[in-house]
Amino acid sequence: MGNNRTENLLYNLTWSLPVDSRFRYLVRLHFCEFDPAPEKTSDRRFRIFIDNKTAEPAFDVIETAGGKDKPIYQDYMVMIGNIGDIKSEYSLFIALHPNKEFSAYADALLNGIEVFKLNNSDGNLGRPNPEPKLPEKGTEKKRSKDMRKLLIFIGVGGIGLLIVLVLVCSIIWRHRKMKQYGSHYKPSCFCCLLDHSKGKSFVGEKTSSLPDELCRRFSLDEIKAATSDFNQDLIIGVGGFGNVYKGFLDNGETIVAIKRLNPESKQGAREFKTEIEMLSQLRHIHLVSLVGYCNDNNEMILVYDYMVNGTLSDHLYDTTNEPLTWKQRLKICHGAAIGLNYLHTEVKYTVIHRDVKTSNILLDHKFTAKVADFGLSKLDPKLDMLNTGVKGTWGYLDPEYARGHTLTQKSDVYSFGVVLLEVLCARKALDKRVSREQMNLAHWVRKCIADGTLHQAIDPKLKGKIAPQCLKVFVEIAESCIQEMGVKRPFMNDVMERLGFALELQEAADAELVKSNHGDEHCYPDIIFPVNPCDDVDFEASDSDVI
Repeated sequence: MGNNRTENLLYNLTWSLPVDSRFRYLVRLHFCEFDPAPEKTSDRRFRIFIDNKTAEPAFDVIETAGGKDKPIYQDYMVMIGNIGDIKSEYSLFIALHPNKEFSAYADALLNGIEVFKLNNSDGNLGRPNPEPKLPEKGTEKKRSKDMRKLLIFIGVGGIGLLIVLVLVCSIIWRHRKMKQYGSHYKPSCFCCLLDHSKGKSFVGEKTSSLPDELCRRFSLDEIKAATSDFNQDLIIGVGGFGNVYKGFLDNGETIVAIKRLNPESKQGAREFKTEIEMLSQLRHIHLVSLVGYCNDNNEMILVYDYMVNGTLSDHLYDTTNEPLTWKQRLKICHGAAIGLNYLHTEVKYTVIHRDVKTSNILLDHKFTAKVADFGLSKLDPKLDMLNTGVKGTWGYLDPEYARGHTLTQKSDVYSFGVVLLEVLCARKALDKRVSREQMNLAHWVRKCIADGTLHQAIDPKLKGKIAPQCLKVFVEIAESCIQEMGVKRPFMNDVMERLGFALELQEAADAELVKSNHGDEHCYPDIIFPVNPCDDVDFEASDSDVI
């Protein structure tokens, strides 16, 4: 992949191979470790993904081959698509990603790929014949019929013109409503995104407009089987959008999270489609992976990788979970910043998440941060700004965006700054149970920084656990992110790098503390440092947190 460890960890080494749906394939991967640098087991471990599923979590060529310079191959069986899929063409993705937890080198290698197509149960290797097009009827028209058609055209022309005028007026009226009320305005039934007659595709678009190649389309029967017919005991999350269920696929071997959107929720068909299109094209270690979707019978169901440790908010407040250590919190913030920076700078068009918050940062079994919920995301082809209806969550919402409807990358930066304050203080971004002065976390912390009383707002469980140098850098990052004016906020790339620096400072201070033999428990002093006060943001919270 290259010698740059940081860059290697941000990307996958990926191959895309055209295959036929409804067939099994034998994928044979060839390896030989002849690079002089890796010399022993665990020098170079990496993950192997086949068809967007984890085939090997920590593959080591030397370990598997029994030494260096020994060629080996590994075989994997893949079923492409579903039996009932209409689409015959498919892309098989094979990807490698360094495993930094167990590897000395952040790198991956592959020497060769063989893909064997296996015949189906009928002994057939051929793809289905394309549907023949019906020949156009080209019978010669008689002059009398032409005259009749002309008379009919003249007769109904006036009615047709009237219908067109009505439609044009309706579209103009709807456009003005959308401008006035934003994307919450619900269109009339003929503009609905879902085809209610079939319940399987989007009206006005072919079924292929949904990304069948990059994620799996589940039938409703498969979803019901995975959730025991949406058993209430399997609910792991509840929100205005609907319920999230713990699901079991492939005879219980694969655990997934299944989000069933409520048709009456604010996350409607448009957000459902947006999330599928976004996540099927974006692949990164710090973004949640979309396994597939289901839109049978007008259902809106999304299937994700299951995150065993839930959301970041589950570990900060209103919880019985063990509190996260400061170093865990730093790593989670740094990982989330890497994921957001990927969206802002490392894809073809800038992706603005628009709903960054602690409940949209998921944690896997190793507490690796995964940015989730792309239903409100926006593409910015001009890499500049977007004028759009206000959407997001009160308490995290960029005040500049809330007032002027101008959406930029800096809107995500503001929201992420609030996340950093939640992590530091273990308090909600907007808490109506406390005094008015402390209700909005961003406003209150800025006041505490100005007053030199920030140490009183920090999570008591972190007292004595944060190195002063690290805390100073962390607070400076958070405060710069929540500046009222977007031009004064840093870019996400700067936030990512500064958080990495804060983590290095904490690790160095911890190591020095252990070396100085002051006991097993880390004990750092509280610090007070002056920061220039900032003007409070002048807008009120709504009764509804999510807009």
